[in-house]
Amino acid sequence: MIVGVPAERRADERRVALAPSVAEDLIEQGHEVRMEAGAGEPANWHDETYEAVGCEVCADRETVFETADVVLQVQTLGAAEDDDVDPYSDGQVVIGLLGPWDVTDEQLATLADRDVSAFALELMPRISRAQSMDALSSQASLGGYQACLVAAEELPKMLPMEMTAAGTIKPAEVFVIGAGVAGLKAIATAERLGASTRGHDVRLEVKQEVESLGADFVELELETEGSGDEEGYAVEMGEEFYAEQRRQMKRVVPESDVVITTAAIPGRPAPEIVTSEMIAEMDAGSVIVDLAAPTGGNCEPTVAGETVEHAGVTIHGPTNLPSRVSRTASEQYANNLRHFLENLCDEDGVPEFDFDDEIVDSTLLTHDGTIRNPHLDDGDDSDADEESDADEEEADALQEEADDD
Repeated sequence: MIVGVPAERRADERRVALAPSVAEDLIEQGHEVRMEAGAGEPANWHDETYEAVGCEVCADRETVFETADVVLQVQTLGAAEDDDVDPYSDGQVVIGLLGPWDVTDEQLATLADRDVSAFALELMPRISRAQSMDALSSQASLGGYQACLVAAEELPKMLPMEMTAAGTIKPAEVFVIGAGVAGLKAIATAERLGASTRGHDVRLEVKQEVESLGADFVELELETEGSGDEEGYAVEMGEEFYAEQRRQMKRVVPESDVVITTAAIPGRPAPEIVTSEMIAEMDAGSVIVDLAAPTGGNCEPTVAGETVEHAGVTIHGPTNLPSRVSRTASEQYANNLRHFLENLCDEDGVPEFDFDDEIVDSTLLTHDGTIRNPHLDDGDDSDADEESDADEEEADALQEEADDD
């Protein structure tokens, strides 16, 4: 195949879809790789580096889209900053972070009209076979690491405890809300920096993971049954649950020098967990890093993409922390893509659309001129399905009575 990699369009995006080492692997497998000129520059890979491993560098973006069989991108469509659809060619395969919950009907229709097979890596199933392709996890880990560094740099206190001739320096109190990939990495990083670290998650099954990193697990008196789905993702709970969670959080948040929030629900607004009232009770100079900012934030004052202050507390709302470590993030992401391509292609390196493969079936948004994203819903489908089933059962019963008559 010809694999094309255009430069990213988002202003805050410094990652590139292919690192030179992964591009070299694809070339050794018999593929051609065409890079848009300058695509790797934000991650400090020059065009000459790609040419040295066998890539063709194209002077203009259009050439990449016109000639590639497969287009690899980091963020596009619903994950991009505008509604423009890149100039994909008829029959092309597109793989990347496509923002499936934010992609518009018009964008999907355009892809279908062009017979584009579009794979959204955000929909990767959480199965052991897919771990090497899980771009959300690889990037979330880097986000959690960066969140802790942002807080450490901003906080007017040292994180570790120190015994000095001038006196004992107490460790900073770090509280991480959400113990998914990002949260666990933030906890691990805070522990390595010597902070006194606590973590919380509504899924009690992660308690052991938090404690294995050396942190204390904050267990609230909440009814948490049904708080996670079968794949391990948190699910949306009722307002009564969140109100009680906020009430109990009042005793934990004000004691913290740093709060890192990571609670997110795929395809839903982030739950508001930390109120302005709690923040006002924190010490002046304290820092909050809200990793849920892109979907509304876990903190009441959070503004996506901005740093704000409330009652002397600095609240960061970053939207793309992995991009700050663009080289590492690009290497991780490129490896995810390489494994995905290996799973998608047959022995001859040609894409094979096996819908019995859960990975292919789950991530494919458009294919063969049709829009197929059954894994996305508006949150009401379960009730609608139940009503539909009930209607069908009633109709069947009436038909049976008619047949008897």
